[in-house]
Amino acid sequence: MVGYQKIEGRIPEQEWLSCGHLACPGCGEKLAMRLALKALGKRTILVVPAGCSAVVDGMFPHSSSMVPFLHTAFETTASAAVGVRAGLDVRGVDNVTVLAWGGDGATFDIGLQALSAAAERNENILYVCYDNEAYMNTGIQRSSATPWGAWTGTTPYDHPKDRPKKDMMAIMAAHKIPYAASASVAFPEDYVNKLKKAKAIFGTRYVQVFSPCPSGWKTPSDISVKVARLAVESRIYPLYEIEYGKRYTITLDPGPIAVKEYLKLQGRFRHLTQAEIDQIQHNVDETWEELLEKVR
Repeated sequence: MVGYQKIEGRIPEQEWLSCGHLACPGCGEKLAMRLALKALGKRTILVVPAGCSAVVDGMFPHSSSMVPFLHTAFETTASAAVGVRAGLDVRGVDNVTVLAWGGDGATFDIGLQALSAAAERNENILYVCYDNEAYMNTGIQRSSATPWGAWTGTTPYDHPKDRPKKDMMAIMAAHKIPYAASASVAFPEDYVNKLKKAKAIFGTRYVQVFSPCPSGWKTPSDISVKVARLAVESRIYPLYEIEYGKRYTITLDPGPIAVKEYLKLQGRFRHLTQAEIDQIQHNVDETWEELLEKVR
């Protein structure tokens, strides 16, 4: 049967993200970045495209990040990170982690070509996608990470998104990169462990972290972690690792609970009928079984 890893380890106490950022209350992205910098440490260079992270870091000349922070264009996250890595290599600097940090719009959609090219060449960068399932910074438009049935500004309640969420984990696995993992801000030890593991690996590493957006998901700002936890417990967002495109390991499975417990807390799903909720449950169960087959 399927085995699960025991989550161990402590969250480092040292902070590399200061107060004064401009994120909304309850922002999952800022929690994800705070934990990422704790895991990776001071010798990290952030490469960040247009999006929430580029805005909420602070207004020039101020920055809430206590590590070098390079702004780049929406479509160039991975290629800019590769350039930074090349510059460090020319100087013989091998003890710095180049962290490409993009949202799902910059990763699943606009920046996919650059990420795919970097992964195909197995460039030595760590790419983290903070997955909030829409283009949140520009008005909550749908992205290819938006789940089926969800409201966004471009998929209104009477015409919700009618296509499934793109499986970026499978896309990255198809590149046969050394390491890919899904994570959640609700399970910080699991997330930090995966980042530490990724840091020690040479080549392209991809971590996709579930990052609730209260304003885009229409949830109270004080339940972001609860919502993220329910996504994992309902198996809507399973936590697992893929090594070299073929070795799958589920790292946590505390569920299952019914998907309706996750959906009912979010205004973006309030229009769903019982039949549509049942369809989502069916889709989740089917996807989970497919994951189990890969693990076996």
